[in-house]
Amino acid sequence: MPIRVYVLSAMLSLLSTAGDGIAATEIRTAAQQGTEPKFQSAGDGHVAGICIDIMRAVERLDSGLRFTGDQTWQPLPRIYSSLDRGVQDASCGLSRNPERERKYLFVGPALFTIRYHLVARIDDTAVVGNWDDLRRLEPDNVVLANRGFAGVGILEQAGVARIDAGAGDPKLNLQKLLAHRGRFFFHRTPGLKSLLERAGVASKVKILPAEMAASPLYFMVSRRLDPALAERLRAALQTLEKSGELERIAKSWE
Repeated sequence: MPIRVYVLSAMLSLLSTAGDGIAATEIRTAAQQGTEPKFQSAGDGHVAGICIDIMRAVERLDSGLRFTGDQTWQPLPRIYSSLDRGVQDASCGLSRNPERERKYLFVGPALFTIRYHLVARIDDTAVVGNWDDLRRLEPDNVVLANRGFAGVGILEQAGVARIDAGAGDPKLNLQKLLAHRGRFFFHRTPGLKSLLERAGVASKVKILPAEMAASPLYFMVSRRLDPALAERLRAALQTLEKSGELERIAKSWE
């Protein structure tokens, strides 16, 4: 075999077996609390969800990559801190905003899109089809939102003046809603219906039909992450998008 052909054959063989018998490069991450079905308990001590399925799909495409920490729950503020200090490398399923883009990098195509709705008590007669309708209900229009989550910023940008983001747990916000400590709860799909069922309030509240906002979610990585590693992640996600796999995964959790 000519030397040139032999070298090319060897290179292709090496690429096709990347990771075989070799320790994979780790991408350190965490499961974000309160984000079902992006991350949710599988009921057996394991974490499941859209992001877990996406990470496993990336690993199948690039066997030289392995996500670690995805079975460990962490609140969003701790994830931020870990990314800042270089203790973690990436977080799955974050929306883009100016503050995050200053501090972190967003890699690859959108993983899936979340859509925001208002949740009201079952006997509430309010009709809210847009932000103007919500503002016209003042002063009886307090909106509950999860502390530290993108929904708070969306409400602020929409000019909603009465926001209560004191609770970081969606189940606690549902309890506050039923206790009349707010008129609406602002939350997103997919996963909203299952959240109401798990919280035991599905018969006591209703999801208003109007879609108030939509936000694509991405992989967000630390600026300390090796650029070559970020590029491998981007390439894998791009392949998953083109094949329709990202869309299939998201729909399987609706």
